Amino acid sequence: MKCGIVDVGSNTIRLSIYHWEGQTFKLLMNKKEMAGLAGYIKNGLLSDSGILVACRVLAGFKALLRNFDIADLYVFGTASLRNIVNTEEALETIEAVTGIKVEVLSGADEAAFSFLGATVGGGAPGSGMLADVGGGSTELVAYRDGAITSGCSLPMGSLSLFTKHVSGLFPTKEERKAIRSDVREELEKAKTAGLRCSHLTGVGGTFRAAAKLCNDLSGADPDNRIIPAGEIHALYKGLKKGDQDTLRQILRSVPDRVHTILPGLAILTAILDAYEVSTVSVSACGVREGYLLRRVMEGTSHDA
Repeated sequence: MKCGIVDVGSNTIRLSIYHWEGQTFKLLMNKKEMAGLAGYIKNGLLSDSGILVACRVLAGFKALLRNFDIADLYVFGTASLRNIVNTEEALETIEAVTGIKVEVLSGADEAAFSFLGATVGGGAPGSGMLADVGGGSTELVAYRDGAITSGCSLPMGSLSLFTKHVSGLFPTKEERKAIRSDVREELEKAKTAGLRCSHLTGVGGTFRAAAKLCNDLSGADPDNRIIPAGEIHALYKGLKKGDQDTLRQILRSVPDRVHTILPGLAILTAILDAYEVSTVSVSACGVREGYLLRRVMEGTSHDA
């Protein structure tokens, strides 16, 4: 069986195409569009322009699958559609324009799917903490012996913080201060607050971008996925300068994150401090793989 799974996020809209059989699956292709939906939200409303951006991307993905003769397309939304006041209107418009139904995941489901995906991808050890830093939300999961013990979804992400606080390309000192204040405030509300964990599993584009930049700076293997927390702190400290060297470094390694990497690193470093993390492993799998396992593969086997 082949299927496409689309994650409508606040920063990116991602399509993953999988071949699956029984309890095993293989990723065939990934495609990403930097839609930046969080930038279209004002006073809690996703604008008509933002909804049409989502429609355009989804219609393109649907046509791509049709060209590959893949009939099954599953689409879910996270903070981009969950944390707005006109969710129903946005979903109705998307379906009317594209013929695609979008499932909006709760924060708890998003956290659970991220954990499931990271676990099946071998990125999460038996016990510890997982963080999924997205464009519009951050999911934190504590787990022991392979089972979730507590988790939460916080309404802060790399793009939503950029949109809220940053006036230029890079945040100023005052803007960084405001971002850090927001992040600390949200982390204090986390149901996982008070836990200590030397090792953290990271899921999502912000973690992947941070790993890429750290590997680039240290001369490590580009595929290295174990990053010392000190390297992430040093990366943030270096990039805060916002000079030409900073810009060149970001454009060389992660050009599509030029505006969101610093707000994203503000979240990452605050999490590392809050939970006294020493090392981070960046998972290759996450919420889309968790969705595939739970909604598609399990659902189909139950139907059968």
